[in-house]
Formats: sequence, structure tokens, C-alpha cells
Amino acid sequence: MRVDVVTIFPSFFDVLGVSLLGKARERGILDVRVHDLRAWTHDRHRTVDDTPYGGGAGMVMKPEPWGEALDAIATDAGADAAPTFIFPSPAGEVFTQSLARELVQEPHLVFGCGRYEGIDERVFEEAAVRGRVRLISLGDYVLNGGEVAAMAMIEAIGRLIPGVVGNPDSLVEESHEEGLLEYPSYTKPAHWRGRSVPEILLSGNHGAIAAWRHQQQVERTRARRPDLLPDETV
Repeated sequence: MRVDVVTIFPSFFDVLGVSLLGKARERGILDVRVHDLRAWTHDRHRTVDDTPYGGGAGMVMKPEPWGEALDAIATDAGADAAPTFIFPSPAGEVFTQSLARELVQEPHLVFGCGRYEGIDERVFEEAAVRGRVRLISLGDYVLNGGEVAAMAMIEAIGRLIPGVVGNPDSLVEESHEEGLLEYPSYTKPAHWRGRSVPEILLSGNHGAIAAWRHQQQVERTRARRPDLLPDETV
């Protein structure tokens, strides 16, 4: 998978060079390219924003550098690989695990990280000429820019690429994979500071352990995220 990121803070994404995603990049499983939006400006101040038409607080990111940046990336990718453009936005659809699984099927993702009061709306319309455009939100809150959201999405999507996570079975048992939160986990020692590992996990009865873990998932989801459960389960 190829992932391009356009931002005015390219060093923010240096962390993608470490941990599992860093190893995936070294092995050629994941191709991440980070671009400075200011590289497509043509004035001595490298301006990327201006005042909004119609008035209002804040500044809006200009369409010209965005248009040139997305043109260059789409052209570099070639005609056979129309990218999916993702713009983190509080006005977008909510990012979920199922959406991560959908996006990992795409060969080329381009993240456009907005700042200030957002990006000129015409940029999204223009990008749609070259590929699919999706505005995606991490949740019902506002961040200073799209970088944090893009980083979270890249990690959530990237770890689903075959070969990135060492044990693929661990991906199946995580929170949200079956609409439930993950069950609690324990390791050695069996007793610590007066707290013990549940006896069922020491029993060796794998059927009973599986049933216990599922019940824990249901109870945890009911307590913390009842909105995820069918009405009859709440």
C-alpha cells in the first residue's frame, strides 16, 4: 500500500519510522511519503492561507497549493492507481474499525491535513476528479489540525496490512472487531499486590475460557459502550 501525506508540518510524521509501521516501511510492505504543502507555494512567505469569503474568524487554506500538490501526487501514482483522498475533518463520517478494514483494501491513500478553519471547499471538488474523496472524523471534537487524526488512521489502517502485525490472530480478538470491546488481559505473575488472575484463565479449559472472555466482552461493552450492543442485549 502507498500512503501520501500532505501537511505543513512534515516532521510530525517522523514517528512513522519507528515500531511496527517503521519495520513495515523498511520491508517494503508500506510505502509512506510525506510532503510539505509549502513546496507548492510561489511567494516568498510560502503562504498557504487567507481570509474567508463572507467574513468570520480565522483563516482558510488556499486552493492553489493544494491543487498543485494533489495533482503532482496523483500524476506520480500513474493512471492505473486512482488514489482515495482522505481529509480529516470534524464535518466528516466517523472513523471506525470497519472503515479501517475497508480502506486497507485501497492501493493508494492520500491524506490531506488541513489547518486553521479548514481547506477551501473547491479542493475537495477538484480532488474528486482524480479519485474518491472522503472526509473522515475521529469523533465529535475538534483538533488544531488534521495531523493527529491522519496519524491515528494511518496506524489503524496500516496494522491491518498482512505482514505488519506478527501474529494475525491478535487482530481478530481486538476491540470493535465483532462489535464488542476487547476482554481483559492478564499475564504472569498469577498474584500481584493482593490481586489474582481469574481462576478460569488458569484452568486450561479452552472452551470455558472462550465463553468467559465473550461474557467479559458483553459486560464491558454494556458498561462502557452500550450504543454498540443490539437493543435486546443492553
